Amino acid sequence: MERVLILCTGNSARSQMAEGLLRDHAGGRFEVFSAGTRPSRVRPEAIAVMRELGIDISGHRSKSVEEFAGQPFDYVLTVCDNARESCPIFPGKAAMIHRSFADPAALEGGEEERLALFRRVRDEMRQYLHGFPI
Repeated sequence: MERVLILCTGNSARSQMAEGLLRDHAGGRFEVFSAGTRPSRVRPEAIAVMRELGIDISGHRSKSVEEFAGQPFDYVLTVCDNARESCPIFPGKAAMIHRSFADPAALEGGEEERLALFRRVRDEMRQYLHGFPI
């Protein structure tokens, strides 16, 4: 089974949603993980908008990229520019793939405004990951 690591800065929203989406879409084809360069916590908005698709990420935790140091991956996806710039080298033949998405966790505003951005980013990633591997 091919191994995929999805990275962003906080492992709180984008990489968590992408992990849930890819697991759901690819079934048992990939072993999927996510991590952050500066992990924090999984955002409740990410959990909520994924639940709208029937994908439960409520049991996920924010993880450091350091937890995966030395492990081989077939693909390392970065979903923000910061993660791409500070991404460590993984052993083996990992294909490095980058696409930056807006950071919904950075938006300060009302709940509906935040949820709307989380949904937009989720849907953009869903479309992007639908054709994975690229």
